[in-house]
Amino acid sequence: MRAVVQRVSRGSVEVDGQVVGAIDAGLVVLVCAMEGDTDADVAWLAAKLPALRIWPDAVGGTGGPMQLALADFEPARRQLLVISQFTLSADLGPGISKGNRPAFTRAMAPGPAEAMVADLMTRLAGAGCVVAGGRFGAHMAVSLVNDGPVTLWLDTRRRPTSTSTDPTSTDPTQKGGA
Repeated sequence: MRAVVQRVSRGSVEVDGQVVGAIDAGLVVLVCAMEGDTDADVAWLAAKLPALRIWPDAVGGTGGPMQLALADFEPARRQLLVISQFTLSADLGPGISKGNRPAFTRAMAPGPAEAMVADLMTRLAGAGCVVAGGRFGAHMAVSLVNDGPVTLWLDTRRRPTSTSTDPTSTDPTQKGGA
């Protein structure tokens, strides 16, 4: 799975002029299920997102600009807006794409991709996050106010392949630490 993650002060998504998902401060996650993704990819991303340390420490804190994660906040503040975006699979590489038109051949087929994104949202909610979403396959208008700005790109295929699959691990002897 690929994801573009943005720390926001607010975000919303509309379909046909109607708001279908909105959050206050939290994360807007544009996500793409890729051909070959498995349950392990969903599990890794669902654990990684709330663990990303991308919020500043408390006012006057000495921890620095990026010390806190969603998981550090009370449940009502653990907000994510998850929006499926197959265009994250775009490939403009030589021999893949002709000219300037991106190829999306690595995106997962719509049916399984929709199920995978729904599973991600379910896992995030199960981890105590407030989760809102877009509408799979619809033309959506996404609005957000990027806070920082902080924008990250995650690809589950680039995750560590050690025996530790815990993305929240801070043990320096284990790959995959925070």
